[in-house]
Amino acid sequence: MGARSRLGLLTDLYELTMAAGYLAAGKGQEIATFELSVRRLPANRSFLLVAGLEQAVEYLLGLSFNGEEIDYLRGLPAFQYTDPAFFDYLRQFCFTGEVWAMPEGTVAFAEEPLLRVTAPIPQAQIVETYLMATLSYQTLVATKAARVVEAAGGRMVVEFGTRRAHGPEAGLTAARASYIAGCAGTSNVLAGQRWGIPVYGTAAHSWIMAFPEEREAFRCFLDVFREKTILLVDTYDPEEATRTAVRLGRPFRGVRLDSGDLAAQSKAVRQILDAGGHRDAIIMASGDLDERKIAALLADRAPLDAFGVGTELVTSRDAPALNAIYKLVEIERSGAAEYPAKFSEGKITYPGKKQVFRFLRDGLYHHDVVACESEAFAGGEPLLAPVLRAGRLAAPLPSLQESCERARHSLRLLPEAYRRLTGPEEYPVSRSEALEALLLEVRSRYSGVT
Repeated sequence: MGARSRLGLLTDLYELTMAAGYLAAGKGQEIATFELSVRRLPANRSFLLVAGLEQAVEYLLGLSFNGEEIDYLRGLPAFQYTDPAFFDYLRQFCFTGEVWAMPEGTVAFAEEPLLRVTAPIPQAQIVETYLMATLSYQTLVATKAARVVEAAGGRMVVEFGTRRAHGPEAGLTAARASYIAGCAGTSNVLAGQRWGIPVYGTAAHSWIMAFPEEREAFRCFLDVFREKTILLVDTYDPEEATRTAVRLGRPFRGVRLDSGDLAAQSKAVRQILDAGGHRDAIIMASGDLDERKIAALLADRAPLDAFGVGTELVTSRDAPALNAIYKLVEIERSGAAEYPAKFSEGKITYPGKKQVFRFLRDGLYHHDVVACESEAFAGGEPLLAPVLRAGRLAAPLPSLQESCERARHSLRLLPEAYRRLTGPEEYPVSRSEALEALLLEVRSRYSGVT
């Protein structure tokens, strides 16, 4: 999805009704800051791996409304009494604000701003839905993929999930997010063409079933793909299929198992391959795998060399949504800053623009401090960096490969206690004294307000 796609209406209606309301109330030039974060992490997660920023930036750079879209909005009952000036505003719309964000591939934690938008309040409001959807989904998938890659212990993981994703576009961006997190590649060919991600594929059971004999199916596939072939051997009998492949007397890359007792089957298949002179042939496993199943297979010493992971990855089935929020934290009126905050039980938001500082000890991540934007901490690395200024790129975005390297580096520096698949420790994140003081000041100002 590129910057020229028509995405103006890809938002919730209330973003547009609020924008119209801001203009009608004379607030169109007030500068607002919103921050996007994740309120709490899913069970058995102690970190997030940030992804989706590139698509968010493409959206902001290309956001506009054409005549057909504006005519559609005019006809909605919600806008029956709306001043025509709102539609004129949309006709000239472009994003002119500022964005700071954690770069893709950064390890992050709950209640840390992943992205900060400062813009005239109608602009900052309209973009909420798309930014939340893009960043939260890709971050969700990247985090899941990082867990799967961790479980594989250096063995190749390929993302296989487009056919089970919640729509083709989700499958496409899931391939990208998975690659950032350490997957070796994807089955999604468009992701390969668009972003240079390595693409992988074998064959489906339908290929085997389309031939009267399994031997003939193998032979024909080898005729086309030769030594690069990975043969699917579990359509009928995995062990007999592997013997058939060996008896053909031709080189092949490996075999794939997609069902049944993968540990037992892989051990038997490995013996057959080795005895038949195919010690270099890999065994790939697929079929509803996730990080726990992969870890269990390897703990059982299954001789598996690669994993294809689909449904569980692109849907993050055990934790299918992030509790992402996009909250107003500051408004500038006539050059003076005001600090809104929310005090609902369990949903408190801290006011003011923020920065996140990360501290290391013995070369590893030790703790983070969420602070006011104006603060500085010796030895702390600021994680939010400028992305857009006045609606234009502040600097070129990192390449996908650079984001992949950042993810590898970040995950290497995250201690094992926070990367555990089950029962991980909670990473220490605190707030600065100045930020806590600002919250108390704002709370006292609103105390008793009705």
